[in-house]
Amino acid sequence: MGTIAIAILASAVSLTPNSHGVVANDRVDLIEVNHVYDERGRLSFSQIIFYDWSPRVGRFQVRAWRMLKTQSQIPHRDWTTNDFVAVWHDEGILREVHADNFRESWTQHDPELIEREHLPKERRRELEHLVKLKTNR
Repeated sequence: MGTIAIAILASAVSLTPNSHGVVANDRVDLIEVNHVYDERGRLSFSQIIFYDWSPRVGRFQVRAWRMLKTQSQIPHRDWTTNDFVAVWHDEGILREVHADNFRESWTQHDPELIEREHLPKERRRELEHLVKLKTNR
């Protein structure tokens, strides 16, 4: 699927309210699409990792991650705000995450697992902000 088609699909998803009329809208400092390969060079899995910048430790820290299940989850550039935006249905809600920065990586290790050595999962701030959509019902 081409980049333009993905952007159009992601935009359409972001304009379609879910059945509950609720969207989870978050902002992070960096969104990374990470592809993890095994020792034979075969793709094991792809994931989206969301990071916040920590001035205290001087680096990005993982805030949350999700498995990349469809191409429509890949962040697209919103040229009106200059943000990178990832939109997808996440456990029954429509989730939209905005970031100033985006990167894509191909690794033989899982950066999210390595990050647990620096910031344990239970100390992370999860994606969570919910906003009611204005619908004409």
